[in-house]
Amino acid sequence: MQLPESVIARRLADWPVARLATVAADGAPHQVPVVFARSGGSLWTPVDGKPKSGRELARVRNVRERPHVSLLLDEYSADWTQLWWIRVDAQARVVSPETPDQDTRFTAAREALRAKYRQYEEVPLLTGRPTLIELEISGTHSWCASEAASRV
Repeated sequence: MQLPESVIARRLADWPVARLATVAADGAPHQVPVVFARSGGSLWTPVDGKPKSGRELARVRNVRERPHVSLLLDEYSADWTQLWWIRVDAQARVVSPETPDQDTRFTAAREALRAKYRQYEEVPLLTGRPTLIELEISGTHSWCASEAASRV
């Protein structure tokens, strides 16, 4: 059974974590957990101040080369009647403006991420060259195990 559109919208607004799936240059799948927020009709995920390897992240490189991505939100429970998932198919792009404070979409996305995640009071949202990945939604697919799982 599919989730109602209202539930999908609510979970895209409130759900704390998802898995971003990209495709590497060699065709291999690459999936990582990400935080995200909705702003201006798109979903946005940051390259934030948590520790990184120091070089360009694979997800950023993959998006630059192959912008078709998917984002997966899901709930697992030992009570299988509560199971659900949402897959968001999207066209992604790396957004790293020269003057981020003058880019209104970038600023709105940054503020949406700060509003959703209190952790950004302690962890820098953006470091170095400010970079966000924008996901322009092309479609959503969902499933839930029961009527109970489809409630907000």
